[in-house]
Amino acid sequence: MKRVGILGGGIAGLSAAWSLEKARRSGQPIEYRLFEAGERLGGVIASETADGCVVEAGPDSFLTEKAAAAQLCRELGLGDELIGSNDAERKTYIVVGKRLIPLPDGLMFMVPTKLAPTAMTRLFSLRTKLQMAREFLFPPAPATNDESVAEMTRRHFGQETVDRLVSPLLAGVYGGDADQLSVRAVLGRMADMEKKHRSLTRGMLAARRQRGTAKGPAPPLFTTLRGGMSQMVDAIASQLPPEWVHLGTEVHAIDRMESGGHGTPRGVSGWTVETPFGREVFDALILALPAWGSASLLRPIDHPLAEALSGVAYSSSITVTLGYEIGRLRNLPPGFGFLVPATEKRALLACTFVHTKFAGRVPEGKGLLRCFLGGARNDELLDESHARLTAIVLKELEQILGLKAPPSFVRIYRWRQAMAQYGVGHLERIQLVRDRIAELPGIALAGNAYRGIGVPDCIRTGQEAAEWALRAVDAAAVGAGAR
Repeated sequence: MKRVGILGGGIAGLSAAWSLEKARRSGQPIEYRLFEAGERLGGVIASETADGCVVEAGPDSFLTEKAAAAQLCRELGLGDELIGSNDAERKTYIVVGKRLIPLPDGLMFMVPTKLAPTAMTRLFSLRTKLQMAREFLFPPAPATNDESVAEMTRRHFGQETVDRLVSPLLAGVYGGDADQLSVRAVLGRMADMEKKHRSLTRGMLAARRQRGTAKGPAPPLFTTLRGGMSQMVDAIASQLPPEWVHLGTEVHAIDRMESGGHGTPRGVSGWTVETPFGREVFDALILALPAWGSASLLRPIDHPLAEALSGVAYSSSITVTLGYEIGRLRNLPPGFGFLVPATEKRALLACTFVHTKFAGRVPEGKGLLRCFLGGARNDELLDESHARLTAIVLKELEQILGLKAPPSFVRIYRWRQAMAQYGVGHLERIQLVRDRIAELPGIALAGNAYRGIGVPDCIRTGQEAAEWALRAVDAAAVGAGAR
């Protein structure tokens, strides 16, 4: 019987465990153990119900175009619980002063694809609009090296586009800084467009024409679960043998175990996992931890690998969710919410109008505002009290929305060092990690530090790690048999 240890009970580790469980049920001679330092599974995915409203502590949805999450939900019998975003109402605003300015129609991230809405918007100055026109006619030369998203944007569309558009968009998604995030790691498709078309506008128009040939209605941009993202976590947990899931169990150390020890067949190496409850032996380990957590465990084994992993930066975030009677939100503009540029010098990064974004998650007559703080520039807010954070949010909502009514409830969640930041040179760093990990038979990595930070990306890395672990233990068994 081959054994696999999974370190970390977030969605990446759970996806790995579910893949191994399916293999076990199909008859493969394998067992596994999942170790989670906290007292619950799911990592940053956590949902609760307040006043009949589904409140998300972490991610509230996932990109529909990344299929891994929806496929997993269907495997788990949650297909009927999947709901798409209400894209007919999708409109996003940018805060400029005390005004909410809608993103112009046809804007694809930072790239304008429709002339009239771009020309008429109040979001950009005449100078920026002229630079956008020049980008189409006289595009800059493609970058020869990796650069920040801000640098690419400046070359094509100017600093105002960085300040009013790109920085708030990336702060909302990554909690990150556009001057630090890598174009190739974060916006790889745009880097490819630049190489092929020079003009990002030309490239985006060509991509849109190609998508226009697809048949059928466009899928919703976002997908979620009716009862909260935790439904996915709970569904996986219910399928795992409870005696194989160890909550409140911090892994203190891992170590290589050479052939012949602790019951491992001669000629086959294994790994030990040390916890407060003793030592266990495994044929393979999946480290589904933040990069800094994996680095700590791997430093005594491979110092260069640990240094590479330690170089992946992380940002923290805070969500403040406020419930209201819908009548108190009657002056709210239509749409999904707003983003706040750093140049506005506010604590808020963004606010989502949850009751508009998704149908069925808020009872009739209720409204839900989900506000985001923290990020790469405002870590100090993590140490503020709940009362202080609530006061900050209410003051800024009053200034931006004119909202003076008190909420019926408030929920605050803090996530320290939770969001991986793909800085300039990230792809080269991860290639080094892959090269070093290849020299450690029996170790796989999963999570948001490598090739995507979203829920589907984490699921995919967990599944890939499980597939790798199954191949690794099969190869070890064949090698032992040959000897």
